[in-house]
Amino acid sequence: MLGAIIGDMVGSVYEFDNIKTTDFPLFSQESNYTDDSVMSFAVADWLLNTDRSSEQLVEKLVTWAKGYPCPMGGYGGSFRKWLFRPELLPPYTGERQPYNSFGNGSAMRCSACGWVAKSLDEALDLAKRSAEVTHNHPEGIKGAQATAAAIFLARQGESKEAIRTFIERTFGYDLSRTCNEIRPTYSFDETCQGTVPEAIIAFLESTDFESAIRMGISLGGDSDTLCCITGGIAEAYYKVIPEHILVEVKNRLPKALFQLASKVRSL
Repeated sequence: MLGAIIGDMVGSVYEFDNIKTTDFPLFSQESNYTDDSVMSFAVADWLLNTDRSSEQLVEKLVTWAKGYPCPMGGYGGSFRKWLFRPELLPPYTGERQPYNSFGNGSAMRCSACGWVAKSLDEALDLAKRSAEVTHNHPEGIKGAQATAAAIFLARQGESKEAIRTFIERTFGYDLSRTCNEIRPTYSFDETCQGTVPEAIIAFLESTDFESAIRMGISLGGDSDTLCCITGGIAEAYYKVIPEHILVEVKNRLPKALFQLASKVRSL
């Protein structure tokens, strides 16, 4: 899960200022965690408790958002309403309802699902449940499941080709493109279907954890979210995160949050 947080942090300064190269500073003074990390922690908190009901997940998402109401980048428009003013987001029946979203928020927050799952089926189930309290559109659920599945398979030592084949056959994503083919025309896209395949391709072309993050950033688009997804998969696959990167993360994350991410990683 630390990989997802790192991807989010590195991408935080490039989200609205894309840089189409792998040669850039990984961290700057402005680099910080965003809503992507906060919601990833919320899902992890949900999964580390015995109560994994939908009601408990909703409570965790709202509680964490209230604890971090103004993270770097802020929360997306509809999701912000769902969190803080649910009565403004139909259909409102006195309780928060999913709103048929296929935004990439479902994929960026689900990395812990791939870490705590004991089987591929469980990873897919947890990812579905983590998404559908808000993102109940089929594409929103698919994005979360593809991300969690890639992380689980990477943890199990599956090859990149096996991961690619499973994701393509199960979810219908086209992973045959290269980063060089994607990069020139790729632009900001907040959808799962416009982010998750690109994030996975960045991982597939990488040679180590750092190169995965650099490859993801170089594509442009919704950089923090795309690299949150890429980083989660890369950590699971490569196992090792360079110490100089971990130091930067420790300096930017509250101690309790770093410990929570480390706890998920150790499962």
